[in-house]
Amino acid sequence: MLAELKGLNEECGVFGIWGHENAAQIAYYGLHSLQHRGQEGTGIVVTDGRQLKGKKGEGLVTEVFSKNAIQELEGNSAIGHVRYATAGGGGYENVQPLLFNSQNGSLALAHNGNLVNANNLKHQLEGQGSIFQTSSDTEVLAHLIRRSGFSQLKDQVKNALSMLKGAYAFLIMTETEMMVALDPHGLRPLSLGLLGDAYVVASETCAFDIIGAEFVRDVLPGELLIINDDGIQSEMFTINSNTALCAMEYVYFSRPDSNVNGINVHTARKSLGKQLATEAPIKADVVTGVPDSSISAAIGYAEAAGIPYEMGLIKNRYVGRTFIQPSQSLREQGVKMKLSPVRGVVEGKRVIMVDDSIVRGTTSRRIVTMLKEAGATEVHVVISSPPIKNPCFYGIDTSSSEELIASDKSVEQIREIIGADSLTFLSVDGLVKAVGSEGEGETKGRCLACFTGKYPTEIYPEEMATGRKC
Repeated sequence: MLAELKGLNEECGVFGIWGHENAAQIAYYGLHSLQHRGQEGTGIVVTDGRQLKGKKGEGLVTEVFSKNAIQELEGNSAIGHVRYATAGGGGYENVQPLLFNSQNGSLALAHNGNLVNANNLKHQLEGQGSIFQTSSDTEVLAHLIRRSGFSQLKDQVKNALSMLKGAYAFLIMTETEMMVALDPHGLRPLSLGLLGDAYVVASETCAFDIIGAEFVRDVLPGELLIINDDGIQSEMFTINSNTALCAMEYVYFSRPDSNVNGINVHTARKSLGKQLATEAPIKADVVTGVPDSSISAAIGYAEAAGIPYEMGLIKNRYVGRTFIQPSQSLREQGVKMKLSPVRGVVEGKRVIMVDDSIVRGTTSRRIVTMLKEAGATEVHVVISSPPIKNPCFYGIDTSSSEELIASDKSVEQIREIIGADSLTFLSVDGLVKAVGSEGEGETKGRCLACFTGKYPTEIYPEEMATGRKC
């Protein structure tokens, strides 16, 4: 569904390249391909082997970086970031990469995820004399690194990472090397590639495609990569790794042309749709999907059910971000501006509307209303994920149960609220079966906490109250 309108947003995306003469330009294209992961701010930091230089700003990649701005970022290595800002977490100072200067050299950080013990660590660090310049969780790592008693940066970083809990894909860059770290659960996707002799790292493999890089492998949970002019070195900073990749990467967040942990996202979404057709057989005349993330699941449902797939909803791609508003009245108006029903497709038809999720229910209600106003005789809503009943503390913008309609309402109650003739959610087992598993145990290598309430890490009471983000 439309992420801007329904409050289900990925926090950010990271991109890094080491050893390329046009590092800043390559980073620009890489970040542009990751723009769906964050639209509120972006930045790039480069190194020429002697110093770090960066530029960042609020807005889209194309808005922040002009041709001249890219040309001024001279260097053969770079890290970049795109960010989605949550309430209270915006502002220029929080746009990444964060750049720190000291007598011992400079350090730049880019982070995708959310640290669930950030508040506890900040209190401890402030008690030891640290002064924080941002409200971002990312800054915690910089203070932990600089306060480490180890002499080598690699050991400082490993020691600092051992204190963090939550979801994180970190890119760390100094004048002479780039480090890449993924949390012990691998909650966020992160991949390694090659562009000629240059190493590239990105949140999604679609970034490799746009720059012509070759995918090498996924970064492992609990792994630290050290990349410099001498090559690449891999070490594990923990032995307690246990894969729990966010299942919503397959359902909603990642681009369809990305491969997440070896699984193509479009293929996974089609499988979700096919599984949904098995679990929710409905007599109807046409299947349609809510653009853009639900199209693949809708195609899969239609194929499995033997019902024609049609474009019953059209997305207006020329509505600016001005219409992304927090109030319910403006959000409903935003839905109308963003989507239009195709009367010639739905009029007089029994319509199956496939969507990826329901968060507040506001958008679903408006879309069902629009379809019926366009002449649909019945609108059956099928959701290619289980009900989102629990908040996420790992970097997705659902930090409280109050925001989630399924947290205290039954499927039938939700159906009544959105005005659908029927409503069906995919089962948790069906999701795991359709996407595939990577591990043993109950979660099969996926984080399913927003559906089940079973979190892969400890959750701190303070974090549950604030829902802090990167």
